Amino acid sequence: MNSMAPNSVSDVNGRQKAEELDLLQGAVSIYSPSLEEENASKFLVEEMARRGFRAFRDEVGNAVGILGDGEKRIAFLGHIDTVRGQFDVRIEDNKLYGRGAVDAKGTLCAFICAATRLEEAGRLREKTLIVIGAVEEEAATSKGARYAMTQFQPDFCINGEPSGWDAITLGYKGRLLAKYFLRLPMTHTASGAKSACERGFEFWQSVQQGAAEFNTGKSGFERLDPSLRRIHSDSDGNYEHVDLWMGFRLPVGFDVSALKRNLLEIAGEGQLQFSGEETAVRMGKSNALVRAFLKSIRSSGGDPKFKVKTGTSDMNVVAPHWTCPMVAYGPGDSTLDHTPQEHLELEEYFRSIEILEKVLVEL
Repeated sequence: MNSMAPNSVSDVNGRQKAEELDLLQGAVSIYSPSLEEENASKFLVEEMARRGFRAFRDEVGNAVGILGDGEKRIAFLGHIDTVRGQFDVRIEDNKLYGRGAVDAKGTLCAFICAATRLEEAGRLREKTLIVIGAVEEEAATSKGARYAMTQFQPDFCINGEPSGWDAITLGYKGRLLAKYFLRLPMTHTASGAKSACERGFEFWQSVQQGAAEFNTGKSGFERLDPSLRRIHSDSDGNYEHVDLWMGFRLPVGFDVSALKRNLLEIAGEGQLQFSGEETAVRMGKSNALVRAFLKSIRSSGGDPKFKVKTGTSDMNVVAPHWTCPMVAYGPGDSTLDHTPQEHLELEEYFRSIEILEKVLVEL
């Protein structure tokens, strides 16, 4: 009888990992770019319900699952949507390739699995676990997160974004999106007058110069990072126009109003539209959530690291409203986000489930 016990445990662990892999592969296999998340949301609701969650799609299409009914509320805020660009979902060399494997279905599935392990082991105790698979994170509207923050008030929040299994992210830069457009009467190329394209290019050069002056002596997370995302120009024979779409990554404490005034000043005859404004966040280290992650990573053989990111996430949206301990965590290499090489190491996926399970127990 005793000789069969290890095989029984091995069989249980094997079935558990197979189910956890099936969940990941199933979620990644459903193409869900922003504004097209419905099928993936329904899939996750069904999978959470099958695992014992009280699961539903909310009014904006988020996949929500609630497990337990204790007083201590732990929210996991991930996102279902991906950027556009579909490629074959496959497993090669113990890696799962597919859009969203890293950003960020892998971490969403990892938390569902960790919560399921906790429930099956009877270790929920006095906790309520809230899983939110949010919509439109990649669309810069963060519609799902904005709705969720009005529905819940957690005591702890884990934002589901890739950090690597042995690291946690404490901060994200803020963001401002801007569109510059200029319309001018047509002139002959021999007239010496500057075209709309040339004027638009000069505006962008001024933006870069101003950012370079601001960034003198500053480190990466303290810098103002402008990016030129798209240019379009055209004419109708009478008028020509140029449009520039820009993004600005903003450091903590940055004066966004001053940036807008400066841009309007140097735009001259050009017009500007602003959108997608989010404040930079940097969370503290001295709290029970951070301590739980540090202890869990060390107990799994890791050397825990702290990260700050130059991008943005739904943490920027909810942090000013959910004034609770908050970190971002998830398996995967964030440099693979949005690339045609996006893939997740399966060993890292399983390790992150183990870490999250330990964190939930520790809290």
